[in-house]
Amino acid sequence: MARLLIVSNRIALPGEQAARAGGLAVAIREALRKYGGIWIGWSGETVEEAEDELRIQGSGSGRISVATLDLTKEEQELYYAGFANSVLWPLCHYRVGLMDFQRSYYTGYMAVNDRFAAAVARIAQPDDIIWVHDYHFLPLAAALRRRGLKNRIGFFLHIPFPAPEVLRVVPFHEKLVADMCDYDLLGFQTASDERAFCDFIRHDARGVVGEDRSVTAFGRVTRTGVYPVGIETERFALLAIAAELGPETKRLVQSLTGRKMVIGVDRLDYSKGLPLRFDAYSSLLANHPQHRAKVVMMQIAPTSRNEVRQYRALRRELDQLAGRINARYAEFDWAPLRYLNRGFSRNTLAGFYRHAHVGLVTPLRDGMNLVAKEFVAAQDPDNPGVLVLSRFAGAVDELCDGAKLVNPFDVDGVGEAMHEALIMPLEERKERYETMIKVLQANTINDWYERFLAALRGAN
Repeated sequence: MARLLIVSNRIALPGEQAARAGGLAVAIREALRKYGGIWIGWSGETVEEAEDELRIQGSGSGRISVATLDLTKEEQELYYAGFANSVLWPLCHYRVGLMDFQRSYYTGYMAVNDRFAAAVARIAQPDDIIWVHDYHFLPLAAALRRRGLKNRIGFFLHIPFPAPEVLRVVPFHEKLVADMCDYDLLGFQTASDERAFCDFIRHDARGVVGEDRSVTAFGRVTRTGVYPVGIETERFALLAIAAELGPETKRLVQSLTGRKMVIGVDRLDYSKGLPLRFDAYSSLLANHPQHRAKVVMMQIAPTSRNEVRQYRALRRELDQLAGRINARYAEFDWAPLRYLNRGFSRNTLAGFYRHAHVGLVTPLRDGMNLVAKEFVAAQDPDNPGVLVLSRFAGAVDELCDGAKLVNPFDVDGVGEAMHEALIMPLEERKERYETMIKVLQANTINDWYERFLAALRGAN
């Protein structure tokens, strides 16, 4: 029986609280539980001298194991903080001005991919199916092929794939794309991402893209497909119902004293457009004073990647913006903005979403954005809130008929959308919710991994 080997940068280790595991971690665990296999990734630890052997642990289910590699401090700086998050991340999110390319980053990135390939090759059996995730491992299949592996190897990109005009900015981009062609299947979140990849193949690589989504380039043949990530729709809805009665949600409701709430939940990242979002909220209060003292915006933004300079600068900027908004508009019994740099469990967030009148999801560019989907799933069907959604989030392809769409660069426009959401009649809110929840029920996270794996097994 073929095993499933899943490779991602970080993994959910055995014993990690399920309530804190993200939707993707849940999906990977479910896929491994069904098919059996090993989840392989970085341990999150840095050591003086790394060993090349994977540390394999059982999860307790009998069918799932996790296997980790440590990185040296230098590897972490070059591969992770360097090329992955100071080059590829800003590139793929169209923030080329924030790129910090150094050749040593690229060399370190390729070396870590090669080390992961060596570790995977040692444990892979001939009939194993290998599924690689995200921008940390673009060249992993090529490194595995060099070691003689002929397994079916699939790749899924969780973030946007940049248009050729943007991709060309990064040195060695053609080598990265060539290495991607060693996968049997390349999965993208949206048709736009797939199109950007195929445009590069046609015009830059002088390759051929077939009507059957086959791609022939660099002497190799692969296939592409669009597989938008879903969520556990029904389970998350039940989670929200239960969380509504939980102590955290009760405390939140009590603290609002009858005021409406706008909620944003994002990792602290420049791709999320948080400074513009704060400005948009300020615009709402300036242009629609009737909402003052009657609405509260709660922005949850746990910090991440503090080793990257741009992230530290973003945190300082948001601290200052939040202070200015509260200083300008606050009353003795009302603070307009609650800005929290900490994370909450999925259970707690589900309760917060259910109580919110507006879900504010306004990234400047996002692969999918599961917060948008979780916000919708958490709503009370009899009294749902309104999703205000950026046109540049991958989720817009599925939720465009029910969400209130905005351009996050139009600060006053986003403020107006918040105003319209806050005063929207119940019947319109219900109609929008029903349109979106049907989409989420038709494309759950289980549907996502089943469709991808079925296509990978069928790839030539």
